[in-house]
Amino acid sequence: MKTCLVVDDSKVIRKVARHILETLDYTVREACDGREAMDSCLVDVPDVILLDWNMPVMSGMDFLRALRETSLATRPKVVFCTTENGIAHIRAAIEAGADEYVMKPFDRDTLESKLQIVGAA
Repeated sequence: MKTCLVVDDSKVIRKVARHILETLDYTVREACDGREAMDSCLVDVPDVILLDWNMPVMSGMDFLRALRETSLATRPKVVFCTTENGIAHIRAAIEAGADEYVMKPFDRDTLESKLQIVGAA
């Protein structure tokens, strides 16, 4: 079974994402900010990370840059999941190493299609 780390400071978003991902046969872990997500990745690298942009402690972009600098055995797929929809934000996320980008609010079909695109479904 594939694993997904949902990184978002909103408990509601984490709960919705968990529900959708579990129906797609993912084992789901959660983190409420980038620092907690980094700690989780260093212990056990997930197959895919669903990542929010704006979070306290460590933002999604800061987390993504730090993740790319680590020497993890495998590289997880990263799907940014955010309300930031400007082309500059999307370009910055992709340039920083994101594999895909999904807008909030999202539904099961949208999330499933993005995971298929990155080869994580």
